[in-house]
Amino acid sequence: MAQNFVKSKLKTSKVTMFEKPTCAFCIRAKGILKKYKFKAGHLEIIDIYKLDFISSLQQYFMETTGERTVPRIYIEEKCIGGCSDLVPLENSGELEKALQSIGALRD
Repeated sequence: MAQNFVKSKLKTSKVTMFEKPTCAFCIRAKGILKKYKFKAGHLEIIDIYKLDFISSLQQYFMETTGERTVPRIYIEEKCIGGCSDLVPLENSGELEKALQSIGALRD
């Protein structure tokens, strides 16, 4: 179930972030992503906290990304990691370049 859920969410948007709303790292990562002007449907942030299969979801993250923690951030179905991976990408300007290169941002 977890694998199908994640794969279905990754196919619907260019950038996908799985989060728990009270997680400080998730709040910071969401703040970074929300700075950008995404085209409609190109950013999806999914709250996993209330899902009844959260444990299997986090186990799936562990198996596929090496981490079971959130946030798990994907750009075009490729996991870039969590907040500690997002911050240097944003600081270096590489995040904006990546988002532009996939056509996720409005002009």
